[in-house]
Amino acid sequence: MELDPASLPQGERYKILIGAIVPRPIAVVGTAAPDGSSVNLAPFSFFAGAGSEPMSLLFCPANDEHGGEKDSLRNAKPRDEGGAGEFTVSVAAAPIIRRVVAAAEALPYGASEFELAELTPERGSAVAAPFVRESPVSFECRTKQVVRLGAGVPNAGNIVIGQVVLVHVRDDLIDANRRIDPAKLDAIGRMGGLGYCTTRDPFELPWGAKALRVPDPR
Repeated sequence: MELDPASLPQGERYKILIGAIVPRPIAVVGTAAPDGSSVNLAPFSFFAGAGSEPMSLLFCPANDEHGGEKDSLRNAKPRDEGGAGEFTVSVAAAPIIRRVVAAAEALPYGASEFELAELTPERGSAVAAPFVRESPVSFECRTKQVVRLGAGVPNAGNIVIGQVVLVHVRDDLIDANRRIDPAKLDAIGRMGGLGYCTTRDPFELPWGAKALRVPDPR
């Protein structure tokens, strides 16, 4: 089957993306209003690391159904665009996943998803945006750029790129070589629809062509 995205409704394009691109890591994004009057929390599974030199990551908030900015973008966009220019990303680990999902509830601007989700906002050390105290790993970021894929277009995507300026890691997760134990991290991934998955059944393969010389992990 071949599908032309231009011929499909937006909702069907979205279902193909979230059904095929799996599992997706979940960024629990904390932001603060530019004037510091309120904080916001929201999970995003359109999220990835963007590089280690400099250490960077990105998340992708969509416009609302009217083409306007949702709260995370409104707060995280650069200062010269009217935002606070910073944000945090906390890892969605299994012990807090129900509360992370609760933070996706749509609330009026200024209302705190932290409070609704019963998660603790911890003010960043390098940025004013709060991170999730209960998360095993959190990144404090300064916004470098926002790429708008459809400014003013309903449901259009935006790519928020941030440079990591500080990392919080629970002491028992990381060894002297800065390797994080995935079993202790216990991160949760996003699937299509209402689906989620664990990271509790990993396997290893040798790098490159050597992978062809070992048994199929299935």
